[in-house]
This record gives sequence, structure tokens and C-alpha cells, in this order.
Amino acid sequence: MQAVRVHRFGGPEEMVLEELPTPEPGPGEARVRVAAAGVNYSEVSQRSGSQGGPLPQTIGREGAGTVEAVGPGVAEVAVGDRVVWCSVPGAYASEAVVPAERLVRLPDAISFEQAAAAMLQGMTAHYLSYSTYALQPGQSCLVHAAAGGVGLLLCQLAKRCGARVIGTVSTEAKAALAREAGADAVILYTEQDFEAEVKRLTDGAGVNVVYDAVGKDTFEMSLKCLARRGTLALYGQASGPIPPLETRVLNSLGSLSLTRPSLGDYVATRQELLERSAEVFGWVADGSLKLRIERTYPLAEAAQAHRDLTGRKTTGKLLLQP
Repeated sequence: MQAVRVHRFGGPEEMVLEELPTPEPGPGEARVRVAAAGVNYSEVSQRSGSQGGPLPQTIGREGAGTVEAVGPGVAEVAVGDRVVWCSVPGAYASEAVVPAERLVRLPDAISFEQAAAAMLQGMTAHYLSYSTYALQPGQSCLVHAAAGGVGLLLCQLAKRCGARVIGTVSTEAKAALAREAGADAVILYTEQDFEAEVKRLTDGAGVNVVYDAVGKDTFEMSLKCLARRGTLALYGQASGPIPPLETRVLNSLGSLSLTRPSLGDYVATRQELLERSAEVFGWVADGSLKLRIERTYPLAEAAQAHRDLTGRKTTGKLLLQP
């Protein structure tokens, strides 16, 4: 089998495509022949070493494919099942061994490419808008990186909840994509002060919730965009970790709430995983949740996929195919 591995943490150049023995699944595990793997910012952290872990390791946390072997005690899936998973290392490979309890069977209407594009980012958008801050009709939200993989899905789900959606993007082309996804207003943060624009668009009131995966570069202004008793859902840190926070700032800005959620805590049980993924794939299947797959790379070009992702040259989802 082939796998993209790192032997030392660092930049994209540290990712190397290697030949490895085909692994055998142990108890409670299944081996999946990978048809498509998602490319996500969490894998940038995995590759750079900010998440730690033993070396060498295979990069990738999201994949879709066909079960080709199961270990003892597996009841969740069978050989031949079409499946998808996320938040399990080892997806940048031609084969991956995955705990069977983290595998989700795919509906017939969903392709492997759709599955790898929707699993992690779709469920992230789902938990943010339906659980972390459950949007209600008439409320408002600010979505940073609104033309990114999560951003485009989050705009759609926020509109599905009946909210007013304001998005931030870097270019006019990205602004058009965000509007197509349902954003009511789009701010070009490269040309406009997004805090001032949010205040203008909300008549000074601010938004009920900010969904922020950028981190350091947007954090302080994001807090100032919130309405009284608003919530900042900081679900990523693409620009780096936020500075230390004196919690009285939250009080002085209007009894604000700050949360740092992650997908793992919102699919902690198999029931949660199946329920949340079923809703996402159901909406993809009926066409009410639209995916944007910008580009698919061969495994050997995983480093270039990371460069494109971190260089903010992309919109929607990037995939790898063995």
C-alpha cells in the first residue's frame, strides 16, 4: 500500500509518499480501500506537529472507500460496504485501518468524493449551527472564511435555520460564492474593517454569534462584533492561537460567551455520529446542501494540496485520491 507519511514535523515538504505493508485489522477494526481523502486544516496541524503524536505517522483524518477486511468482533460494517469516516489518523493512503464504530455506511446516492467532502466539514457546520449556538429564525451570525470548505456549508445551514448571515472573504470571487451559499451580506476584509461593517449592517447591535476558524487575526474584532450576551464560537486557528484573554473583557463587552468547540465532542458516541452524519448526507442527497469540490490531487501531490490550502488560494473542498 501507499501512504503519505512524515518522519519529522514541519512544512509540506516533510510529507513523503511511501510503500508500506498492507495492514491487517485488529479486534473492532476494519481495513478500508480508500477512494477519496479530505484535506483539512487539522491535517496541517498534524503535519506541522502542533498536535504532537509519535513519529513516523500517516497524515490524514478523513476518508471514504470500501471495506475490504474486518477484524474480530466487528458488527457495524461488513466487507464490501461503502463507508466514510473522519477524526481518525491515516487517511492519506491507499488503505486505512479504522475503528469500525467510527465508520458510517454511505447512502447509495452519495459518491465517495461527496462523502469525503462532506463528512468532517459538513458535520462541523452542523454542530456549530445546530448545537454550539443553535441559531433561531431572525437571529444573525458572522461567518469568517465564508468561501472556505466549512464556510460555504455553514452559510447554507445558518440560512436553513432562518438566520441572517454575514460573511467575510478576501476577494470578490469568493464573495460571489458566499452569496450563492446564502450569505445576506459579504465583507471583503482585505478592503473593509469588518467590525465597522458588522456594526453598520446591524444598526450597531452586533450579531448573536460569530463562527471563527481564523483565530489570532480576527479574535479581538470578532468579540467586538457580538451583540449583548452573544457567543464567539472559536472552532479553529488558521492564523495562529489567540492571545491570552482576561475574562473580564467578556463582561465589559456585554456578558459575552466564548467557546472553543471541536467536532470530536459533538460525535462522541456512535449514536451522535450516525444522527449528525445522516442529516448532512440526507441534505446532500436531496440537493438542499450543495458541496463545492474545487480540486482533486493524486496522493503524490499531498504537499501541494497543503500549500494551496494554507495559501488561501482555494474555496470549498480539496481531495486526495490514491
